[in-house]
Amino acid sequence: MPDQISAWLVWLLLVGCLISLPVAAQQGADARREAMQTMPGVTSDYWREVVSGTKGSTQSRSPGADSLIMIEGERWRELRNTWVSPGGAIALGGSLAAITFFYLLVGRIKLVNPRTGRVVERWSRWDRTIHWYTASLFIILALTGLSILYAKWFLMPLLPTSVWGGFMLAAKNIHNYLGPLFALGVLAMIVKWVRHNFFNLTDLKWFLKGGGLVGKGHPSAGFLNGGEKVWFWMIVFVGLTVVGSGLVLDFPNFGQSRETMQITLLIHAGASLLLTAAAFGHIYIGTLGTEGAFEGMKTGYVDEAWAKQHHDLWYEQVKDQAVPAEQVLSQPDQSAAPTRQAGSS
Repeated sequence: MPDQISAWLVWLLLVGCLISLPVAAQQGADARREAMQTMPGVTSDYWREVVSGTKGSTQSRSPGADSLIMIEGERWRELRNTWVSPGGAIALGGSLAAITFFYLLVGRIKLVNPRTGRVVERWSRWDRTIHWYTASLFIILALTGLSILYAKWFLMPLLPTSVWGGFMLAAKNIHNYLGPLFALGVLAMIVKWVRHNFFNLTDLKWFLKGGGLVGKGHPSAGFLNGGEKVWFWMIVFVGLTVVGSGLVLDFPNFGQSRETMQITLLIHAGASLLLTAAAFGHIYIGTLGTEGAFEGMKTGYVDEAWAKQHHDLWYEQVKDQAVPAEQVLSQPDQSAAPTRQAGSS
């Protein structure tokens, strides 16, 4: 009986609150209207100017301090919620869907010939250090950035307010502080590998054969094929756009206006989502999608069968440097291996 009485009291309280909401809202509106009417100089024309973004006067010299309402903020919100967020979700989902469809249709690209047991060096220790440094930061930044953009739709309803607030604060700080470190990795990758990534006639033939999916036989390729070069130039142009816009957002104390920061944020989000969608394909091809590909970036060495199948022109240059896999992969410091390949430094 007491439980039933308590339940009825709760329901009556909720109903009373719902009934009183319109009354309270009307009273609040009346109070605000009365307050505005009693303020000297506050007229309808005044509020029209405020809403239209008309600037006033202030002793503050901060950018945007002379505007009571930043109308650009509403435009930014509409662009972010109408175009960037949905467009990014479509790009990410489309990329994952395409990868899944490709895997189900084609499957893993396996080695045509058995492994020889002899390997050639493909990536030096310095190459792999740069790659894993930048890749690790990219994954962390992608996860925190996507959390900032999308987590409120699916994670916030599941977490207590305090936990949600702490999570988002951590995501923002991690994203902001690791961004400049990621920039160093991107610059190092560009400087280290740019000489391998200029397109040539061999790459054109590689594209015409769809990287081996069109026609018979695997197309010839040098140290890097056409697809790898496309990914590199995406890092150059899209990656540097992400880095540059991120640095502008990271250091707002150089006189940027709010409008500049808003535009930069849209550019940063759009470029980041595009790079992440493309990265899904790069990660798939380098791991699950191609047998033997991950070994090159893990150990620095690839089997002769893999090198001849995927990069035959490069293999012809380095085949004399092949050594037994046991001789190389059993060494604690692989950079001390007696041979080096000509394709990397």
